[in-house]
Amino acid sequence: MKFTLSILALFTGLVMTAQTNTYSISFDNAVHHEAIIEATFPDVTSDTVEFRMSRTSPGRYALHEFAKNVYGFQATDSKGNPLIVTRPNPYAWEVNGHDGTINIKYILFANRGGGTYSQVDETHAHLNIPATFMFSPELSERKIEVTFDVREDLDWKVATQLPLVSGTTYSAPNLYYFMDSPTEISNYMLRSFEVDGKTVNLALHHNGTEEEADEYFEKVKKVVLAEKEVYGELPDYDYGSYTFLACYIPNASGDGMEHRNSTVVTSTRSLADGGMERNIGTVSHEFFHSWNVERIRPKTLEPFDFEEANMSGALWFAEGFTSYYTGLILCRAGLSTPKSYVEGLAGTFNYVWNSPARQFFNPIEMSFQAPFVDAATSVDPVNRENMFISYYSYGSVLGLALDLSLRENGLNLDDFMKYVWKKYGKAETPYTIENLHGALNEYAGKSFGDQFFNSYIHKSDMPDYKTLMESVGVVLEQPETAPYFGSYVSMSRDNSGYRILRNTKMGSPAYEAGLDNGDVILSINDKTFVKDQSFDDYLKQFNLGEPLQVKYTRYGKEKTTELVLTPSPDYSFSLMEDKDEKPSEKMLEQRKEWLKMK
Repeated sequence: MKFTLSILALFTGLVMTAQTNTYSISFDNAVHHEAIIEATFPDVTSDTVEFRMSRTSPGRYALHEFAKNVYGFQATDSKGNPLIVTRPNPYAWEVNGHDGTINIKYILFANRGGGTYSQVDETHAHLNIPATFMFSPELSERKIEVTFDVREDLDWKVATQLPLVSGTTYSAPNLYYFMDSPTEISNYMLRSFEVDGKTVNLALHHNGTEEEADEYFEKVKKVVLAEKEVYGELPDYDYGSYTFLACYIPNASGDGMEHRNSTVVTSTRSLADGGMERNIGTVSHEFFHSWNVERIRPKTLEPFDFEEANMSGALWFAEGFTSYYTGLILCRAGLSTPKSYVEGLAGTFNYVWNSPARQFFNPIEMSFQAPFVDAATSVDPVNRENMFISYYSYGSVLGLALDLSLRENGLNLDDFMKYVWKKYGKAETPYTIENLHGALNEYAGKSFGDQFFNSYIHKSDMPDYKTLMESVGVVLEQPETAPYFGSYVSMSRDNSGYRILRNTKMGSPAYEAGLDNGDVILSINDKTFVKDQSFDDYLKQFNLGEPLQVKYTRYGKEKTTELVLTPSPDYSFSLMEDKDEKPSEKMLEQRKEWLKMK
């Protein structure tokens, strides 16, 4: 089942009806992570009405099966008489025998505070709406009102993108908007500022000080203003404001999740213990989504399907280009240095550049993998090391290449993003990959656009990064001194050897030697190892290119094989001046424009 109401039609009034579905949620048993949800659905005309828990959530692409944490379901009519309830499938409750009104009540267990699930305890009620509230598909176009029975004894208050009705009652124009509206109920600290007549809020739930909140909010403001500069304007938020719902507490789960007029950003890191610097990257990423994916929206995600996995081939752009801007914005905002930003490009670049997965899937096909990797869980082992590259990372390095390629032609990615914003995002016209291709052709010329899409999006070729980085005075080089093995290895628990903890990478020395995940290396060339010595340090005593005899165990049986170490394929990124090279004036000017250096 797909909801037929698009997010784009939220405020047209064309599909609104007079009826209002009302919900309430209370937290008296918060210490045991339970919430009690009650709801009333009036003026019901169907003999049988189905109530469901969503199977997924806006911003996620995999299934999450929220029904697993619901129990104690009851249904009554307007007079309190119990109704007949049947279960047609694991996600639904069918109710019949009503008198035109159906009241439902159930218990929700909630104990994961991130962007996908809900968490209820005595620190907060952190609610992702699809993980919390049941719905009836046939009543989805009705207005909704929800009352949060806050714990006054814990000084709780409500933060949400839902508009306030009165007290602690909030409304949504329909189910679609309700599902997209995460809510944080806690004793949070609130900071706000105005930008072009719009209000940007930070609702910060943390165990730190007011002074830390002030300092962090200054960083948030810098991110907001730097990202606004990319597009030239903020989006028109539906109720005039945008809210960061930030939970930096020990019982949270690290996450970030974009929504139409708000975002959830969570971390176990406190601001005093590294979060002041490390948490701001999630803020940068998620706020960029208020343009790119919330309004510059792939047609494949519109309307969002709450009943099935959501697959899109455009995530290399929606998530990947957003990831490219995540670090770039921090540099432009003065929250990281050009040196640290440039050198930090290496991790993502090496992951993509050295992956054997490009022989199997292009960026579009990597995006198709999202329902299997987007916080999805399974018990059977997978071969991600060899057949998958995150569309976040893949798109990020392609965004870098496109930006620098455009700059060599007197253009830039900022202006292309503005072009796409005005053509598709501001008008909220969902785009296809063909639309993106056409937009690049219109912006940069057909030859340029065709070459980029045909080589790097529909195929898995890699741009000439060495030349591109040189154009901004950056040295991209391969040291080729460290030995390369081909998988992550750690000392085994019993100190008997080094255990291979992941699938060996195709083409690597370990892979070619026939070593695999789970093998325990006992010795190489009969060289003993030192307790607590890292495997990388152990390998440094051997020469590259020479055959080495490896003793190892597999399933308890001792074996031998021959392995030849090769140089590490990893690259490093450095500013030319840090390598005793002198960048030209043109290079420095290009770098200044790229990083928006003051």
